[in-house]
Amino acid sequence: MSTESAIRTSIDDAATTVGSLWPIHSFVTANPLAGFEDLPFDEAVQQAGDLLGGRGYPSAETFRTALARDQIDTAHLEAELEALGYDASPETLLDRIAEAENPTEEAADTAADQVDRVLTKWLSAFLEEGSAHWSMPNREAGFYTAFTGMAAYDSQIPKKGIVAEMPEDPLETIEAVVSSYPESQWVPIFEEQLAALPGWTGFIKQRAADGGVWQSTYPISLEGYLAARLALADAFDADLTPSTTGSEVSPADELAGAFLRAWEATYRDELVGTVAAESRAAADEESAARPDAQLVFCIDTRSEVIRRHLESVGDYETHGYAGFFGIPMEYQGYDAEVAVDACPPILDPQHHITDYPTDDDTQEEHDRWAELRAAADEVIEILEANAATAYGYVETAGSGYGISLAARTLVPGRVHDLFDRTAARVPDVHEFCEPLVHHQYSYSGDLPVGLTTEEKVEYAATAFELMGWEEFSRLVVFTGHASETANNPYDSSLDCGACAGNPGGPSARVLANICNDAEVKDELRDRGFDIPKDTVFLAAQHNTTTDEVDLFASDVPESHAAELDQLRSDLETARERATAERVESMGADGSRGVRETERRAADWAETRPEWGLAGNAGFVIGPRALTRDCDLDGRAFLHSYDWTTDPDGDALEAIFTGPLVVTQWINTQYYFSTVDNAVYGSGSKVTQNPVGNVGVYQGNGGDLMAGLPLQSLLAADDEPYHQPLRLSTVVHAPVDRVTEILAEHEAVATLLDNEWLALTVVDPTQDHRAFHYEGALEWRPVTDAITARAETANAPTVADD
Repeated sequence: MSTESAIRTSIDDAATTVGSLWPIHSFVTANPLAGFEDLPFDEAVQQAGDLLGGRGYPSAETFRTALARDQIDTAHLEAELEALGYDASPETLLDRIAEAENPTEEAADTAADQVDRVLTKWLSAFLEEGSAHWSMPNREAGFYTAFTGMAAYDSQIPKKGIVAEMPEDPLETIEAVVSSYPESQWVPIFEEQLAALPGWTGFIKQRAADGGVWQSTYPISLEGYLAARLALADAFDADLTPSTTGSEVSPADELAGAFLRAWEATYRDELVGTVAAESRAAADEESAARPDAQLVFCIDTRSEVIRRHLESVGDYETHGYAGFFGIPMEYQGYDAEVAVDACPPILDPQHHITDYPTDDDTQEEHDRWAELRAAADEVIEILEANAATAYGYVETAGSGYGISLAARTLVPGRVHDLFDRTAARVPDVHEFCEPLVHHQYSYSGDLPVGLTTEEKVEYAATAFELMGWEEFSRLVVFTGHASETANNPYDSSLDCGACAGNPGGPSARVLANICNDAEVKDELRDRGFDIPKDTVFLAAQHNTTTDEVDLFASDVPESHAAELDQLRSDLETARERATAERVESMGADGSRGVRETERRAADWAETRPEWGLAGNAGFVIGPRALTRDCDLDGRAFLHSYDWTTDPDGDALEAIFTGPLVVTQWINTQYYFSTVDNAVYGSGSKVTQNPVGNVGVYQGNGGDLMAGLPLQSLLAADDEPYHQPLRLSTVVHAPVDRVTEILAEHEAVATLLDNEWLALTVVDPTQDHRAFHYEGALEWRPVTDAITARAETANAPTVADD
């Protein structure tokens, strides 16, 4: 192998240890330790800690709080500790964990710190996405070339070593710096250099892999970045000798692992017991009459709350499906300058979908208001980008602007009312546009515009098969979701993760359009889907901040007006109940649920507009009947699945290789952001600074923060809200079918074998017994006591005669 090839291979190997990071305007939740998933969890967090400096387990104080709240069953804890040979009290063992958590003293300024300071300055200038008023020179030539041109003028860089006269080829620079080290050390050297700024490295890694407009216009590669870093290290005389820190699991981590497993088993017992008990009960139920409406929500944990309350107020059937509704598309909205991916990051878009106007008059009215809104947005952007301009603008604008600022700050609820009234006058895009779904025999970039009839049929059929549908009501509503928040860099993290941090309404509109196609309906009927002629498909969007559900119903025929009016009324009732539940979880008065959520959405000083997916811990794959009458506290992802309609297991296989992987990403990001927010999260929103429209700093510079802010995880400084548990998945299906799927998909089996998540199967063919996955395709029967406790807990209360 040539030296150049050896360097490229070493860089590729080293880069696997740093997780990808998406720009904050399209925030994608991902496991920050994704590069270590081929290792058992305990070894992975130890190695990641050595490389990145992060803690891998919850703190002793977090475990103490969980014990005090009876979230950790003492029998489970005693069993875990006994298996490891510990017989001391939990309090004594927690003290041992706490002793190992003592922070180390702040290190003196080093050559590596000097490298970081210079490098982050030029990275932020090069990688910014439209926020800078003066662009870094020569960006079109790529980062390495642009940096080479600027380094000579940077007074912070010593003019010695290779940086004084850098080669045109970045690989030559890398070779020059590492040639004095044996080739066996190249990978660990590159690992440590890439891990020095994991946020920036992860962002470069994702941008280079994904391509897109910014990457094609201003290219950057890991090779170019690493060459610049090594050249600076050479100039500052930084020691590149890789660390030899061992990777054995520490006693404190061993103890923490025991407490964590006991905590997870306690939560899992309740979830598994509930599903098993309901599985037995559902088997004896007769099929219900045709529901008033069927609503398909995203599997997002926030959907569980609104679904539960909607079902309680009317004869509604709700389902869970990944929020991109199975259509891997690139979407460009009517007002958007560029297209965005609207599918999970584990998939590549296969279609380009855009909105096209169908009503000229409504379009013109929308455009007039859009121009005014764009002008206002431009003013706000200027104020956010330049503090001096902000002061000057407010002084020039006078009292009127001051009043608007005061209103935003003091009465955000009334500002929300004003926006609502304004929005009611401004036609929404869905009122005068249709998604261009029909195949256009043209391309946008590399993607075909629209879908063929065959593709439409496949996407609709796949959706119905995965959810196990055999009956259709008169109204079928595909409900995407989005959030509403003011002045929040993390707003996209509250949108649909299955749509790559974008709203899910467009995906819902596309699937509804497909399913209303007469030709598609005929094809689906030929495939065995008995779609009645009076069934109408429509789209909606669930605002997860305020729990308002906006129905896109302009095309619903008059024959369905009564059902539509009733649905709107019941959705409003469900909203009132759901918001009451949500605001109580945020420490507010539940009787003011709707008003409080609207205030949080409009208040630009609100650091916690909603909880997002905080609290997530479980994933249930099965019929809604298993959880319909259960309060899962907004902690479980819910994917509809009926094993009886999936004889070959194809639908379950698709869920395991898609939604299960994505939910594990979400769960691990919340987990690691909670256990070590300084390394894997992003600290307090109060001290964050947005940089380049791509991420946030803590303070005035440094690395891009990769995870979630403290306000998304804690109810207060010393009061955790999110319980950092690995995902517990419960599947309602024959255990043999699940075993076959795992045998065919090594990547999913590896996640389970290495304990990145847990899996339990409730087998309806074996008297609804539960089996827990033990690894290596082996299962352990779950004790009947667990399901017996659940049956007792879920039994209806009967009054004495």
